[in-house]
Amino acid sequence: MRKLLIFCGFLFFLSLSGQLAAKQVKVDSLRFWTAPDSTRLVFGVSSNPVHNIFLLDNPSRLVIDFKNTFKNRSIIQPPASHPVLSRIRSAPRNKSSLRVVIDLKRPVNPQSFVLKPNKTYGHRLVVDLKHGEQISRIAKKTTTTIIKTPTRISKKTAPFPIKSAASSYYHPKELVIAIDAGHGGEDSGALGSRGTQEKKVVLAIAKKLERMVHNYPGMKPVMVRKGDYYVGLRQRMTIARKARADLFISIHADAFKKRSVNGASVYTLSNKGASSEAARWLAKHENAADLVGGVSLDDKSDMLKTVLLDLSQTATQDASFDVAGKILKNFGKIGRLHSHSVQNAGFMVLKSPDIPSILVETAFISNPGEERKLRSSKDQQKMAKAIFRGILDYFQYSAPAEIRMAGTKHKISRGETLSEIAVQYGVSMKRLRSINSLAGNKIQVGQVLSIPQG
Repeated sequence: MRKLLIFCGFLFFLSLSGQLAAKQVKVDSLRFWTAPDSTRLVFGVSSNPVHNIFLLDNPSRLVIDFKNTFKNRSIIQPPASHPVLSRIRSAPRNKSSLRVVIDLKRPVNPQSFVLKPNKTYGHRLVVDLKHGEQISRIAKKTTTTIIKTPTRISKKTAPFPIKSAASSYYHPKELVIAIDAGHGGEDSGALGSRGTQEKKVVLAIAKKLERMVHNYPGMKPVMVRKGDYYVGLRQRMTIARKARADLFISIHADAFKKRSVNGASVYTLSNKGASSEAARWLAKHENAADLVGGVSLDDKSDMLKTVLLDLSQTATQDASFDVAGKILKNFGKIGRLHSHSVQNAGFMVLKSPDIPSILVETAFISNPGEERKLRSSKDQQKMAKAIFRGILDYFQYSAPAEIRMAGTKHKISRGETLSEIAVQYGVSMKRLRSINSLAGNKIQVGQVLSIPQG
């Protein structure tokens, strides 16, 4: 009897030990992405971990204590060239817990939160290391004002007519295009049947569009994200506004449960989305003032504030719809359209009240045929060119007078050659091909070329 009791007690102990072990959180993986102002660490875990984060100095270290946790496999190390992370170490603590120590190359401000499982990943602990704020403060203190001597431009050579004959100087302004590649970092976006990640293909398209905008005189691209890292939705708007963008374009690749669904779509902000955002901006007087030329709204009635913001927002929405239609038309020239009219939705990234903003769904990554196109550099180029052509079509007639954008067009007649056109306008063949995205010297009768300045 005594032996039986001992044996039962032993079984109970094993069962209890198994239960305790089962309750321990497992750290299965570590991934990290670095943006210009932050680094994101993502720990793959078996369940929500109880954790504590703190910083140590001399040398600079970040410590993460996981309670009742063990490491299931070795942790990946950052490359030697990483700008923030030097080395990552881990060791058991108090028998049942885990301590992770990250050696740092620069000061950071850490924040953490837990993400629930999704179709791609299980439970995750996210640690964001902010490291751009201190540099920004230093940069502000050391910034100097550079006064440039204005360039004298005659009416004949000015890219746009100079309104005042008495004006001796022309002050050009570049047309700023904010290019937003959707998703990024831990957020891979939609997935194709071959494992194609939306975040990667839209970044490839965005970079091709960036080159086209960069090569066009009078236009300047601003990339919202330049690599594989995540940027918050409101932060994307902030980046565009800080760059004083004239247009915001967010690039995505759609997905649907039916694999046969295909085609491109272009979206602008819905009226409902615009109304909710207007209310948010009106609640912040300093933001609302930015939207009406910097005029203080402190002494204005609520009704007047609403009217002023509504005027600004209505003009922005009209411009958004116009440029969206131009881009949709150009997508119709290279492939199928999912919708033949501009669509409306309450997408967060489209909510800048003072910047015309559109979202382009280039194709359905869930469609095998369109997934192949999204993976093809040649087809990515076509999609980027469709967006770029839409931008040119819009700003050719809607650019403000102060925008320094090449406005000359040349329609090709029978017998003309590209070299003759280059000589006629005093530009190089290389620039002429680049501006018009021409692979060679072949041109067609009736084709319209954009002519760069000088």
